[in-house]
Amino acid sequence: MPPFSGNKPESYCFHGVCTAPLKGAIVKPHEPRKKLQVIVCVLFVELFERFTFFGIVCNMILFCTIKLGYGSYQAAMVNTCFVGACILSPVLMGWFAETCLGRTTVLSFCALLHIFGTTLLPVVAFPFEDFYINTHNIVHQIEPHQQQILFYTALVAVALGVGGIRAILCPMASYHLQSCDQHRLLSFFNWFYWMVNLNSTVVFLGIAYIQQSVAKNLCFLIPFTSVLLSLTAIHMVRSKLTFHPKKGSSLLTTLGVFLNSLKMCCLHYRHLSGDVVYWLDRAKENNGGCYSETSVENVKILVKLFPLFGLQLLYRACIAQIPSGYYLQTMHSNLKLNGFLLPVAVMKVISILPVLILAPFLEFVNTYNHSQKKMCPSPATFITFLAGISEIHRKDYPELEQTLSGKVLQVSSMSCFQLTPQYFLLGVAEAFVTPACSLISFCLTPSNLRGVSLHFLTLSYGGGNFYPNNLSSGNMERFFFTLATLMSINTLMFWRISQRYVDLSMEHGVTESPLSEKLLQYKACLRFYDTVDHTETLTSMETLL
Repeated sequence: MPPFSGNKPESYCFHGVCTAPLKGAIVKPHEPRKKLQVIVCVLFVELFERFTFFGIVCNMILFCTIKLGYGSYQAAMVNTCFVGACILSPVLMGWFAETCLGRTTVLSFCALLHIFGTTLLPVVAFPFEDFYINTHNIVHQIEPHQQQILFYTALVAVALGVGGIRAILCPMASYHLQSCDQHRLLSFFNWFYWMVNLNSTVVFLGIAYIQQSVAKNLCFLIPFTSVLLSLTAIHMVRSKLTFHPKKGSSLLTTLGVFLNSLKMCCLHYRHLSGDVVYWLDRAKENNGGCYSETSVENVKILVKLFPLFGLQLLYRACIAQIPSGYYLQTMHSNLKLNGFLLPVAVMKVISILPVLILAPFLEFVNTYNHSQKKMCPSPATFITFLAGISEIHRKDYPELEQTLSGKVLQVSSMSCFQLTPQYFLLGVAEAFVTPACSLISFCLTPSNLRGVSLHFLTLSYGGGNFYPNNLSSGNMERFFFTLATLMSINTLMFWRISQRYVDLSMEHGVTESPLSEKLLQYKACLRFYDTVDHTETLTSMETLL
């Protein structure tokens, strides 16, 4: 996505916090040529980085089961943990760049790690047994334990490299969303995730088939080529592409406020601060702590969002398990269509199509319909019920032999297209939930803690799995029914607590009078530290929740 900017005045007050133009912003109005260059480079970086990521992930389960000999549950665990590490690493690498080595050094180091990791992956996948046979007909190949060491080393290097590239070159702050209203923010997140899913569609259709059928052993060579193109795009602009945020680490500040408050509560310093309304207030400087009142109040607002984040963690923990389970279901179903063997990852495209279709439709609805109507609950609640029923139905079919990447597997004769409804519902759920959750985290969090809040929701990725080693003799349908029960409870609790949160910038309309606007900003800034009354009427933010 190109850098995004709104047309609000510089003094516009966003959710009660007065904002100003960011220092070191990469887009300057008086340099249209530089702006175009930066937009093109950011697009290339986003495209190639995500192309590389999806290229590695799309057939990792198949590679682990066929090439490395892992069981289904082990392959699913490796895949889920790698996705979680890639999503969480930008937080750690961004903090490391701000506090230790500097952004340029960390970026160079992460680029080298990315090249190193994507170079090791083809080495692990290369069929040495087909090429290196000596005169005594002895096959020379990498030992299994050596192959696993190289494989995990490559995955760790790629995860750290992805984290550095995302944190330094493509942070959310580089899109300049601070001055945008809620409607423009929702529009941005809709189109942002639309482009991400369009990119993944190309990968799952193209690379998945090449990896499985044409170059089944060299299954990670295309991601390596993609990262070379990405690094070439980065080299074109070097420091011009890098976004320089304000000094100060929000992650360290947040942790520091918690630790300082606990210290003041537990140690003999407690008498210095006396009685306080909230335990985090002990970290304030006027109560004997080490942090300013603004920093502590911002952290208090983040703490009030923990119930919302907790329910989102449960939702994402359930959603993170679904793609791997669906992949295993498809892998053990009949993939032949009129004699043509479909790639396993082709079913993933069915879950992406609703996102590609619904995003423009939702944008059209949001543009021409601003009425505050409650949305129906997310279809994610019903996905796993349908998946459990499909799993029971799949095991009732007789088994047949199917060759995947040179290995013969015993699979169900049920056609993989009978799994289409559950894939479709998964895509519909993601189209509604993912942009809305990003918008909620962005709007309800203070500006200097948005990076922490947006990445806090990703902690659940890689949080475990419960897949049987043999799907034919296992009971994966019980796992799906358990997920469905958890998400039903989660939906009811989320619907109940969502009314506690109000976006202050949307509570009153911004009037055309400059004096009225100044008074509204002053009032909003005062209310920024107050408790929201639960009896107020529903706002557009609550409607979105």
